[in-house]
Amino acid sequence: MHESAQGPRVTPAASRTAQTPRPVPGPRPAAVPRPGRPGPSPAAASRAGGAPRPAPPAQRAPQATPGPVPAAPVPTASAAPSVSAAVPQIQLIPASVEGALDAAEEAVDLLLDTGRAPGDILVLTTGDPHPWAAHELSFGEAAYWALHDAGDDVFYADAAQVQRATGRPVVVFAANGGAVDTVEGHLPVALTRAGALLIVCGDPQQINSVLGAGV
Repeated sequence: MHESAQGPRVTPAASRTAQTPRPVPGPRPAAVPRPGRPGPSPAAASRAGGAPRPAPPAQRAPQATPGPVPAAPVPTASAAPSVSAAVPQIQLIPASVEGALDAAEEAVDLLLDTGRAPGDILVLTTGDPHPWAAHELSFGEAAYWALHDAGDDVFYADAAQVQRATGRPVVVFAANGGAVDTVEGHLPVALTRAGALLIVCGDPQQINSVLGAGV
C-alpha cells in the first residue's frame, strides 16, 4: 500500500481562539468634569457635539430692607426764628426841622413809585401833624383809627401815638419839631414798629445820638 503524501496540517476552525475586534476610531465623548474643577469650555463642548453650558446668573445688588422712616426733628422754641428779632434797615435823610415833613413826603412818593403798597407805610411826625391826619381827625378819633386798623392806605400819626400804632413794613419818621426829648423818646419805639425799613428825616447829629453813630 502506498503511504499518503504528507502536507501541511489544517487546524480545525473550531479550535481557533476568536480574537476581539479592534474598535473603530471616532469622536471622543465630552470629558466629565471632576468635582471642584472647571469643566470644558462651551467652545470645546460644542466641538464635542454637546450643548454649551449656560453662563452663571448675574448677581443682584442687595436690596435695603424697608424700615420705619425717622421722623424729622421738631425745631425747639429757641431755634425758631423770631420776626420781632429781625433788625430793620435804617435810612437817614438829612433835613432841617422845617423841611423834615417835605422830605418824608418825598420818601413816601418814592416808595410808592418803586412798588411798595400804600398799606405798608406808616408816617410819624414829632411836630405839626400831617395835613391828612389833621383832616381825618376832624371826623373823630374812632373813625381816624379805624382807617389805621383797615391798613389799606398810608397812615399818618403823631409820634406820641406810636405805642398805639401797629407795626408796618416801612416806617417814615419825620423829626419836624416838638419837644426836645420827643425824638429821643419815640424814635426807638418807631424802630420796633418797622418790619423792614425805617426812614428818618431830620438832623443827622440828633438822629445818630439816638440810634447810634454811623446810621
